[in-house]
Amino acid sequence: MTIRPRRLRMTAALREAVAETQIHPRQLMQPHFVIADPQGEQPIDAMPGIARLGIAKLVERVGRDLELGIASVLLFGLTDEKDLHGKAATDPDGLVPRAVRALRERFGERLVIATDVCLCGALTHGHCGVLREGVVQNDATLPILAAMALAHARAGADIVAPSDMMDGRVRAIREVLDGAGFEHTALMSYAVKYASAFYGPFREAADSAPKSGDRKTYQMDARNVREGVREALLDQEEGADLLMVKPALAYLDVIRAVKERTLLPLAAYNVSGEYSMVKAAVARGWMDERLVVREILHSLARAGADLLITYHAREAREKAWI
Repeated sequence: MTIRPRRLRMTAALREAVAETQIHPRQLMQPHFVIADPQGEQPIDAMPGIARLGIAKLVERVGRDLELGIASVLLFGLTDEKDLHGKAATDPDGLVPRAVRALRERFGERLVIATDVCLCGALTHGHCGVLREGVVQNDATLPILAAMALAHARAGADIVAPSDMMDGRVRAIREVLDGAGFEHTALMSYAVKYASAFYGPFREAADSAPKSGDRKTYQMDARNVREGVREALLDQEEGADLLMVKPALAYLDVIRAVKERTLLPLAAYNVSGEYSMVKAAVARGWMDERLVVREILHSLARAGADLLITYHAREAREKAWI
């Protein structure tokens, strides 16, 4: 008798039948950058195929994505009204709440709406929290983040997603939401978010780069895994409903470690730099985009991610890669 694992690889249909990892379109979450001009559409040079969209354009685009089976979005608001207190971020009639209301009115419960909760886009200095004498103030930032999350929840967001990496923000947001009667609004924590070089194109897209210094005092050291598990366990204890690892490709080991130690659904954020590297290589003819994107997305699911936040989502569905 000869044992031959190759027998189960002999045809495409057979390989598909016994594949250990499968991705459903409903696992895909498409990020969007929202701008003030309702009809605006601004292509992002560093992210081919992705554009900043006004609310009217956003509603149109999300409608087409729904037809492709992409039923989840993650919204980032781009405001010109920046100050030292993040006032625009907490405005109940701000850009993101208006976008949430428009999407909810048009699509009802067919669409899962998640919103990024962070102050970097609303603060003049570009850091993710209140800055005093060059130091980001953890506890002074928490009430502002909670107010921002509440504004999004009141507009109709299904999920608020704090990405700031302040200690204790999950508990602070959960308490405010529950106290205001939004105990059913879910909280997806950017629990394990590294101070990564892969965010470069995003900072162009969202105009969110810090004006001085860096974010290494609050985002995580890329060399650490156990610290990431600790962050995830703390956020689970504080009341998070979903956890996230960001970035994804260079952190597959972290995704697996968090999956094995926690009980919550896990998202992996396939970030801008990971997306743009693929686009750049494809433009040079160095890679087959369909095969590479399929391999990347399956690697995230194989590592343990339940939800895949990726700029590839739309094209993967339009071209039937997934």
